[in-house]
Amino acid sequence: MSCLVQKFGGTSVGDVERIRNVARHALKARAAGHDVVLVVSAMAGETNRLLGLVRAVAPNPSEREQDVVVATGEQVAVGLVTLAIQAEGGEATSFLAQQVRIVTDGVHGKARIQHIDAGALDLTLRAGRVAVVAGFQGIDDAGNITTLGRGGSDTTAVALAAALHADACEIYTDVLGVYTADPNICPAARKLERISYEEMLELASLGAKVLQIRSVEFAMKYRVPLWVKSSFSEDPGTLVCEEDATMEQVVVSGIAHDRNEARITLREVPDNPGVAARIFGVLSDRHIEVDIIVQTAAREGRSDLSFTVTKPDLEAAREAMAQVAAELGIAGVESDAQIAKVSIVGVGMRNHAGVAARMFQVLANEGINIQMISTSEIKVSCVVHEKYTELAVRSLHTEFGLDAEASEGVRG
Repeated sequence: MSCLVQKFGGTSVGDVERIRNVARHALKARAAGHDVVLVVSAMAGETNRLLGLVRAVAPNPSEREQDVVVATGEQVAVGLVTLAIQAEGGEATSFLAQQVRIVTDGVHGKARIQHIDAGALDLTLRAGRVAVVAGFQGIDDAGNITTLGRGGSDTTAVALAAALHADACEIYTDVLGVYTADPNICPAARKLERISYEEMLELASLGAKVLQIRSVEFAMKYRVPLWVKSSFSEDPGTLVCEEDATMEQVVVSGIAHDRNEARITLREVPDNPGVAARIFGVLSDRHIEVDIIVQTAAREGRSDLSFTVTKPDLEAAREAMAQVAAELGIAGVESDAQIAKVSIVGVGMRNHAGVAARMFQVLANEGINIQMISTSEIKVSCVVHEKYTELAVRSLHTEFGLDAEASEGVRG
């Protein structure tokens, strides 16, 4: 029998009728001859409700205890889904992270999965039962409950698919699949039939909300065929898969944007060996992730250094940099939370010249100033003022032919 891992997000289990719909969906796949593992998120809005309770009790909560509280949302959801399957005449067993043994590191709030013991799930599947697993949560080596960060149920699902050698992992959401841009701000955005792991990884890291970045990393590493589908439609969705030659014919496959970034600028940083290592080592020690880094050319032994972090990490990063500034003799620490990152992504960019220049010209034509630039083989990202986000996305979407019905991007 083939094995399917199916993940259902919060909107898919948002009320009793939707929970019953998930149960019927699982039983339909079971009747088609598949072993089925369901990964379930907390009901829509539940994680935010629990976080609100935590912060009402403790404005600066212990991250360990916060994880204990917010992980209960998934516990409720898996219990209800399992009961719904049983009520529909099926056989199912629910599992929490400690029962599957989804072992993570000890970084609360954004833990990373280290290994999974899937033996209990194997036994359940062999018995002909549906396994219903709580997403988003894990345990560290000491047995503490951890959580994987927003969207972490995606990562749970793909990691389980890899551990079980599943034939496919299906991520069910409230959208039909992966789009060329966010349809909420770009009405001309179109659903892609398929996209490469590498492109999806870039889009996820650059702000596309459809999949958590760690889930794509797992899928790419273990070559798990990954489908993005809607819980409320029979549309086949989007397949995330290995790259093939036809994908390289499309210069740009998608436009991503991220309003969740902030910039910190250090003024007159001493241009000496070890200074950068000290600055970014302090941030690493506090588990603060840094994205774009730009350093000006040194003048009189000093230079300016700018980098971006997520908005939730801004205050912690500012405090850390204030301490480092005093230690290293840095002249000042400035920050700006009114920025956004807009990016173009496509494996075809490897073989086509002038793509970045076209992007810069489009932004210039719209009067949008570029504050920072970052590139890789298959993406170009620009930091701009956040008020220009929608204009930038729509203009780039048009420039690279993504809203043209005749093709899935500009072909070389």
